Amino acid sequence: MAESYVRHVELLGFEKRFFPSQHYVYMLMVKWSDQSEKLVYRRYPEIHTFHKALKEMFPIEAGDIDRNDRIIPTLPAPKWLDNQKTTETRQVTLAEYFHSLLNLPPKISRCHLVCDFFKMRAEDETPPAPHPYKRNETFIMSTNRARGNTTSEITGPIMLESYRVIADYSQSSKYELSLKMGDMVDIVEKSPNGWWFCQCESRRGWVPASYLEPLDGADESEEPEPNYTGELYKTTKGYKAVEEDELTLEAGEMIEVIHKLLDGWWVVRKGEDTGFYPSMFLCRTGERKEVDAEKDVVIRATPPPRRSTIRNAQSIHSKGRQRITQDTYRRQSRRFLQQRGRLNSQSKNGTRSPLQERKTNRENIANSGSRQAEDQDESVPVIPPRPSPQLILERCTENTCKRVSMLKLPASTMASDAFDTFCKCSYLLNTLTDISKNIVVESKKKKKRGSGNVLLLNFSLCSGKKLTKKQKLLEYI
Repeated sequence: MAESYVRHVELLGFEKRFFPSQHYVYMLMVKWSDQSEKLVYRRYPEIHTFHKALKEMFPIEAGDIDRNDRIIPTLPAPKWLDNQKTTETRQVTLAEYFHSLLNLPPKISRCHLVCDFFKMRAEDETPPAPHPYKRNETFIMSTNRARGNTTSEITGPIMLESYRVIADYSQSSKYELSLKMGDMVDIVEKSPNGWWFCQCESRRGWVPASYLEPLDGADESEEPEPNYTGELYKTTKGYKAVEEDELTLEAGEMIEVIHKLLDGWWVVRKGEDTGFYPSMFLCRTGERKEVDAEKDVVIRATPPPRRSTIRNAQSIHSKGRQRITQDTYRRQSRRFLQQRGRLNSQSKNGTRSPLQERKTNRENIANSGSRQAEDQDESVPVIPPRPSPQLILERCTENTCKRVSMLKLPASTMASDAFDTFCKCSYLLNTLTDISKNIVVESKKKKKRGSGNVLLLNFSLCSGKKLTKKQKLLEYI
């Protein structure tokens, strides 16, 4: 069997220790070719001593003979007095150094010197006893976990989060940590598969997140909200449901993740069914899942236990943790699927054949023409209705009112045809009156009584009225 070698080294941060004297150590997560990973602690002077030994073993690659042949990365020498600021700013340099070192040819990156340096020592498994009055301080470096991106971003030192154990937990392997109810642990790393790397006093190991609760409240502030749109994932391993609210799936099935919970049990959707499924058996579509990258190593081949299955769990918070029921997940998910189905049907209707598109265009043109005609009709002024005779009499002049009163026709009962006849007669009467006046004036000038009488008589016959006294006197003028 081939000897295992180092595949990846991740710098997690550094720790400030006070025993036997104050010093700083870097926390390195070493991942080996046998799919195991171990946490080791190294001081910077130790790392620099290893660097000098590597240069002596490979002088050509170190550039001692020809500077242009150097491929081993450089590493600054340690200072006489290291402080917290120097230790913090040196993290980026160390992260780049380890990445460049493991990318060297195998004769260097897999040599026994490199393997021996990163092997776990006795002090790594059992750190020295803490100071009786001072507690060790741990500072975590925030790293960019994007694949292929090795740059790290320092966000400043932060204190580790403290959690409380709600029930007794017995380790099932040497990489896990046995805890008692009420123990306080510091979280070094939160893995999305539900296994957290914790530190309890001087002991370190992996613990299920379901056995831990925050101190400031029962609910996790970092837990995201449900996303019913769903993220497309693929199952890497089959799982048979144990509880009623879990799903049974085979390897290679496509599902949608709608809620990512920190305990490693995610709510997934398969068709219209929803349920819990272990996140360690899922990977995003289009990505190649590496075993060591997702922490699915041999020591944690089984999903973490769910909180609902923990017996004798005791919390310090009077208010329990708020959990969304499976009925709520199912109801909200179906509502979203119905909305998405309607949108899909509308989009399908939008993609029609050319014949249907031409027919639709004709209908649209006809509708647009009718709308334009309506717009034009609206632009033409509307002809008002014909006023009633009563309204005309109210608004006409006094002469017209007198002439209408001479005929003694009640305006309220006058029909439209009678009113037209009345208007014509009134016009004829006015015309004849003017003619008669002209004739009378001419008769005065000529003093011809006979002709005047005949004309007045004809006028009286045409008008249909008897001569008044004034008109009779005209006979003798």
